[in-house]
Amino acid sequence: MKWFLAFVMLVTGTGAHAQTATIDWSSLPDLPYRAPPQVSREMHVFAHNEATTRHCRAEKSALGRWRMRVDLAVLVDGAGFVRVVVPRAIDCPTVEQYAAGLASAFAQNNLLPRETAAPQWYRTSLVFVWPQ
Repeated sequence: MKWFLAFVMLVTGTGAHAQTATIDWSSLPDLPYRAPPQVSREMHVFAHNEATTRHCRAEKSALGRWRMRVDLAVLVDGAGFVRVVVPRAIDCPTVEQYAAGLASAFAQNNLLPRETAAPQWYRTSLVFVWPQ
């Protein structure tokens, strides 16, 4: 985890005096996708395999399917490129990091133009589902 925090500090330009802060998820605006991400069957299968192998906790939906939701904070720079993706911890690190990578890939060339050139944090989430 230390390497990840060092990476975030490097990318965001925060120095050695950085303070630990929590993310106020509710205050972040939604990531402005041009087209909503489409999670493929293979992506659901990968998340299922990782969750099963690592004994991660999933919740059961009203339709009787298992689901795992990963909330993500995404830093977009002034040019519209994703700089950092931070998953909210769900006690399943491989699925968290997988979702972070997917969010970054889904955002590539798929964000609406922004009105500001300043870097901004956004939120998004990915939901993986699989049968019982």
